[in-house]
Amino acid sequence: MKIIQTNIPDVIILEPKVFGDNRGFFFESFNQQAFNNATGLDVQFVQDNHSRSAKGVLRGLHYQIQQPQGKLVRVTRGAVFDVAVDLRQSSPTFGQWEGVELSADSHRQLWVPVGFAHGFVVLSESADFLYKTTDYYAPEFERCIAWNDPAIDIDWHFDGEPQLSGKDQQGVLLKDAEIFA
Repeated sequence: MKIIQTNIPDVIILEPKVFGDNRGFFFESFNQQAFNNATGLDVQFVQDNHSRSAKGVLRGLHYQIQQPQGKLVRVTRGAVFDVAVDLRQSSPTFGQWEGVELSADSHRQLWVPVGFAHGFVVLSESADFLYKTTDYYAPEFERCIAWNDPAIDIDWHFDGEPQLSGKDQQGVLLKDAEIFA
């Protein structure tokens, strides 16, 4: 597994070793020991989630203020632009974002640590998005930052208006959001 550092040191891109030939390909999508050794992290995943979304759907920017979740995310069909926003007030990168295109073809994964909001927009006709989480989903603690907050100024790599859920349409600005210490 290859580790690619980003501008926010705690957000990591993981690139697995893919073995392929004319029959197809094989790779380990997750191995706890390899993940821990490669990243230097010691996290345990407790829940796997799978979503399918159409082109232009934007999900996020989500986080849980209690029972915060670290997320290891990847795409198994299609392509998305995936974003992590640092919500740790004491962090030197507070309010900054990191984004990467994830696709079924690249097999890349993104580690989104606890203390970050997370979101993605679908670039392909549709996309299947998988994520492992370090804590359980708790809707009562879920919060949402506005995807288009000018203080964060995310370049979503998408032209036009995204399709949002009702919940995501109610996202708040960072300056009004509950954040992490």
